[in-house]
Amino acid sequence: MKNDANEKTLWELLWEYDPNGLLVVDLEMRIRLVNPALCAMFQTIPENIIGRHVRDLRGDNIQDLKDAWDTNRVIRAKENDYPDYSLHVREVIFPLKSHNLIACIVVDTTHEWKQQEELSKIKNQTIQRVNEVVDKQMKVAQEIASLLGETTANTKVSLLQLLKTLERE
Repeated sequence: MKNDANEKTLWELLWEYDPNGLLVVDLEMRIRLVNPALCAMFQTIPENIIGRHVRDLRGDNIQDLKDAWDTNRVIRAKENDYPDYSLHVREVIFPLKSHNLIACIVVDTTHEWKQQEELSKIKNQTIQRVNEVVDKQMKVAQEIASLLGETTANTKVSLLQLLKTLERE
C-alpha cells in the first residue's frame, strides 16, 4: 500500500498533466484552484487568478456554478464559448459540499467546433453551387426552348408559303 506522500504526489501529477482544465471556486465565487491546462486555455497563470472572482475568468458565465451548488447536482456537457480566448468548451460542473467548493472540468472542444463550422460552411457552399448550376441549366433549357419555338414557327411560315406557292401552280 502506498503512503500518503506517494498518493499526494500521484494526485499532483494527475492534476498537472490532465489535458482538461480544472477550476475550483468557493461559495463566494472566488477562484481557489486551477490546473495548468485551464491556465493554458485562458492564457493566464495561477498567480494572476487565484483569489479573484470567477467572473474575471468566465465573464458573466457563472450561473451554472451557482445552479450546481443550489441544486446539489452535476451539470454535464454544458457548452460555452469564450470569444476573448477563441475558446469553445464542454464543461462538467459539480458541488463539493463537504468542502464548500464547486468544481468545474473544462474540456476544450475548439478544434472539433471549428471543424463542424467548416463542414457546415462547405455544405452551405455546395448547396449554393448546386442551386446555381440548376438555375443556369434551367435558363439554358428555356433559351433552347425559346429558340426551338422560334425556329419551329419560322419553319411553319416557310412551309405554309411553300404550300401556297405550290397550290397556285
